[in-house]
Amino acid sequence: MIIEGPLINATFMERPNRFITIIEINGELHRSHLPDPGRLKELLTPNANLLVRPAPEASDRKTSFSTVMVEHKGQLISLVSTLPNKFIDYALKNNKIPFLRPYTLIRPEINVKNHRFDFLLNDNKANEFYLEVKSVTLVVNGIAKFPDAITRRGMNHANALMNLVRKGFQAGILFVCQRPDATSFSPMWERDPKFAMALSDAYKAGVKVWCITLNISKTEISFKQQIPVNLERGQ
Repeated sequence: MIIEGPLINATFMERPNRFITIIEINGELHRSHLPDPGRLKELLTPNANLLVRPAPEASDRKTSFSTVMVEHKGQLISLVSTLPNKFIDYALKNNKIPFLRPYTLIRPEINVKNHRFDFLLNDNKANEFYLEVKSVTLVVNGIAKFPDAITRRGMNHANALMNLVRKGFQAGILFVCQRPDATSFSPMWERDPKFAMALSDAYKAGVKVWCITLNISKTEISFKQQIPVNLERGQ
């Protein structure tokens, strides 16, 4: 999938709040919108190399740029938390992910009571399948970790999908690691045990849990591989 450009080089200086980064370009400081509200402390380190996108000229935004990627240990990592949804939409329409090929996209953003899930799919027997997508940017010793901050919304999604499965529907949670270096996935029990337990319970009830990694470049992203999921406590 093509990454919208142009992207230009910048240097990370500081992060005054969850949605703003102060960046340096050619010796000048600018405010840049950060589309990922996660902690990101392992990635947004002093003088980290960034790729940013200039705001449209006609825009009335308060920030001049959007922070799109960070270079970390020689690789690019996406900092756009909505990018996985766009990629999965593209992948479903173009059969880019092997384990999703049995499913057909019906529509994105489906409401079920007071919950909104990312995609409604059909399997090859026309059974409805509810799919939720989560963005992952944190990798520790090769293990993709989610969440990097407490997520009540994520816990509620896991519980709601579990309830749908118990009513006879099909459902799944797909973690999209926006970097290529993870070799397995585990929920971050130590940071958000309630979400981790909800995810484990949902899986035991029949909710599918997957994780994939992406190849990231300045101009495009692509599916790299599906990686193993370990939901055991303390892993």
